[in-house]
Amino acid sequence: MKRKIVIIGSGFGGLAAAIRLQAEGMQVTVLEKNAKVGGHAYQLVRDGYTFDMGPSIITAPDLVQRVFACAGVRMGDYLDLVKLDPFYRIYFHDGSVLDYTDDGEQMKQQMAQFNTDDAANYDRFMAHTCQLYDAVITDGLGSTPFDLPTMLAFLPRALRLRALMPAYNFVKKYFDDPRHRFTFSFHPLFIGGNPFRAPAVYLMIPYLEKTGGVWFCKGGMYNLVQALENVFVELGGVVETDVEVEQIIVENREVKGVMTKGRFYEADAVISNADLLHTYRELIKPEHRKKWSDKKLRSTQYSMSAFLLYLGVNKKYPQLKHHTLILSERYKGLIDDIFDNKILSDDFSMYLHIPSQTDPTMAPEGCESMYVLIPVPNLESGINWEKIKRTYTDSILTFLENDFGLTDLKRSIAVLETFTPSDFKKQRNNHLGSAWGVEPRLTQTAYFRPHNRSEDIQKLYFVGASTHPGAGVPGVLLTAETTVKLVVEDLVE
Repeated sequence: MKRKIVIIGSGFGGLAAAIRLQAEGMQVTVLEKNAKVGGHAYQLVRDGYTFDMGPSIITAPDLVQRVFACAGVRMGDYLDLVKLDPFYRIYFHDGSVLDYTDDGEQMKQQMAQFNTDDAANYDRFMAHTCQLYDAVITDGLGSTPFDLPTMLAFLPRALRLRALMPAYNFVKKYFDDPRHRFTFSFHPLFIGGNPFRAPAVYLMIPYLEKTGGVWFCKGGMYNLVQALENVFVELGGVVETDVEVEQIIVENREVKGVMTKGRFYEADAVISNADLLHTYRELIKPEHRKKWSDKKLRSTQYSMSAFLLYLGVNKKYPQLKHHTLILSERYKGLIDDIFDNKILSDDFSMYLHIPSQTDPTMAPEGCESMYVLIPVPNLESGINWEKIKRTYTDSILTFLENDFGLTDLKRSIAVLETFTPSDFKKQRNNHLGSAWGVEPRLTQTAYFRPHNRSEDIQKLYFVGASTHPGAGVPGVLLTAETTVKLVVEDLVE
């Protein structure tokens, strides 16, 4: 008889794990609380404008290809990927600009305008981050269950590579100009990390982008979600939407299945792609949790959140690239306010995604589909987002129009939708409304990160942002690889 697997949630981690296990000959059922699959990679369509609500880029496309390959199909038969150039345009507070690309000579020419010594150090920095990339990706640590022996074996190499020092301090050894220090240290923010304390091992991301490129999926990132769902169903997998799991059933420290409103799903193993704290605290009774007690859960540090605007604009803004970063003068001070002080500052840095620059079908002709992401504190801040979201939205739009120079932005808006930290909690069950789950700090990385296999309950596993190796599309795809190895090890005789 086929082993029955239930997966709670259908983000990239859940769908990738579902495909891999279904391809292994197991019978997998994915249960999704929302009307469509996708998790954070949901889609919003309004009046001819299409918005990706979460992840906006594909890096390490070979990791995506591996998911399709394990199902015996070609990624190219399902997706049309477009490489972006530049990867990002970065606007600094003083009006200077840097187009971030994988072309080393072009990068050095731009950097030399700010600091010639920094430009000369670019190749040395990339060579060092290549070694971090080799450890995580080439040598497979990112897709290996990180038990204590693995950690002890990696530690000497980590120390030699300075992989455990704060990312910003690592970058500071190579670059003097504040603009370069930001450009090469901000990547941990993509996975919910504070660059001033996230370990430098996460700086494998700049090399991952350089070697694999930054890509956009034509039609939007939701096309990747739909492609994964289609492959899974073609393999015989089952997807049920509008089904919220209310309890994971445990007997004698072993999973027996899950309970939804009115139905029990028997399972030989359960994988949660839901938020980790939501899973442990809301779906599992306290008597089944020895390590992950309520006290332990309270001590787990969660990452920042995000305030998002989805703007359909009946005008073009050529100064914006597909990805545009607009930065405040403050770097560390703003990061401290977001992560530690938990206050909403008057200034903000922002990340703009304008997919219609690459794929005109994402907006009506002559228009732009834009999302604006502002990193903000999680719900530990006590901010009443329902009360302030209109005024905060207006302050963002005013800044973009008056300070940044997007002329007539407000009167050009045809569609305006917001998504707040409260929405992350309500719609996605994200603890504290965090958009990235458990914060990737040194004490919550590798062996110290929540494990892919539950220590408390047999046949319970995790995929997604909060487990090893972490958040971001490449990260969660690697969590799926890691977790599937454990499930197969435990269930296949």
